[in-house]
Amino acid sequence: MHRLTLAALIAAACAAPAGAADFPTTPPPPGPAPALHIPTPVRQTLANGLEVVSVRRAGLPLVTARLLIRRGGEMDPPGRAGLASLTAGLLTKGAAGRSAPELAAAAEALGGSLDAFGGWDESGVGITVTTPKLDDALGLLADVVRRPTLAQDELDRARTQALDDLQLTLSRPTALASLAASRAVFGDGAYGHSRGGTPASLKQVTRADVQQLHRALYRPDNAVLVLTGDVTPAQALALAQARFGDWTRPAAPLPAAPAARGHGDLPAVLVIDQPGGGQAGVVAAHAAPSRRDAGYYVGTVANAVLGGSYSARLNEEIRIKRGLSYGASSSFDPRRDGGLWLASAQTKNPSAIQVVGLMQGEFDRLGSTPVAADELAARKATLVGAYGRSLETTAGLAREVGELAVYGVDLAEVGHYVSAVEAVTPAQIQAYAASQLGRDGRHVVVVGDAAQFGAELRKAYPAAGQVGKDALDLDSADLRRH
Repeated sequence: MHRLTLAALIAAACAAPAGAADFPTTPPPPGPAPALHIPTPVRQTLANGLEVVSVRRAGLPLVTARLLIRRGGEMDPPGRAGLASLTAGLLTKGAAGRSAPELAAAAEALGGSLDAFGGWDESGVGITVTTPKLDDALGLLADVVRRPTLAQDELDRARTQALDDLQLTLSRPTALASLAASRAVFGDGAYGHSRGGTPASLKQVTRADVQQLHRALYRPDNAVLVLTGDVTPAQALALAQARFGDWTRPAAPLPAAPAARGHGDLPAVLVIDQPGGGQAGVVAAHAAPSRRDAGYYVGTVANAVLGGSYSARLNEEIRIKRGLSYGASSSFDPRRDGGLWLASAQTKNPSAIQVVGLMQGEFDRLGSTPVAADELAARKATLVGAYGRSLETTAGLAREVGELAVYGVDLAEVGHYVSAVEAVTPAQIQAYAASQLGRDGRHVVVVGDAAQFGAELRKAYPAAGQVGKDALDLDSADLRRH
């Protein structure tokens, strides 16, 4: 009986015609922004200057600990690009008499793994463990940050790995164009070089360089311990005191960070000729304000409109409408002393000039025309959803809070992100883009086979410059060997 009834229902469903009215023609509107309930982070300071920032999230016995150093790749000396990154990577490769495998085994015994990282303006190491294991985990962090071995054989191994990674990076036209665009924006300033190093600079880094950088920067008055999860502020302070209270602050002052932007005279449009290259990478870049700039959230939403997701304008115009690329996107990277806007796409060599025009046009449109209400609502929904997901884990919460602490931003902003994004208006975006993303100060870099697009590009941009990939020097402010 039940089989006959089911068969009859299936037959009826198959026989009934599906009318066009049965299918929606537009996607549903975004739902209301989720309400995020995040306790305000608590900031405390040890006598040696170490800041302890904690956010309690009870209910699950997990804690993420991140020990952050408020310096990163901007501290690389001239000719030593990649030094800070190599130093951070070596923290977990041996410390306090234990080898890299022994440190990994110790972390695994605690139910976690050590994660060393180095970026612009920050370096450090982190681990996530259950609450009862937190004290031992902090002991492990203290060892790798305060007493790393920085062994020669581990440096050699890390250098080889970095050179292999760099070779892969430089083989991708958009990645190479991005490095060149950073140099064009920042010149010989601290943010202008390749943070991961160059083939020449990595070979120059010595163990003495690594040891000196560690002595100069890895100190309690330049560090922040972030603890997020099942830990109270009182527990956070007591545990930090037990594991880091005897970390001595050096008498010497902390080295000042060099200026982010320096001298540079690269043309507004630059071609890096890669004869025989299968595709072209197109990048457009602008200097961005610092993370503490009052327009940070306006810039964040503006980037979401421009190219921060699949449905944003760059991908819509370059990929979806015209099929000129597998993907086009943009990023907004504010740092301590300025930052970087970057838009990129990879395309066929003959269509490189078209992509350059489309990319510049989208930058210009953002500053000349208000964003439509429905488009703005969709982009805000994307931002809010991504932010909410980033805070679902203790590790994600630690990353967000750590960034605020490193840049000296009010820690309460971790709970105000949604309201700040929702408050951004079309007029604010237009004014921001007009002042920050205009033609003045914009740099465009195209990497590809110039024989297929160079003549046409020079007609459109007579002042464009060109350098052969074989003659390229990423350690030089003008990108040329001398």
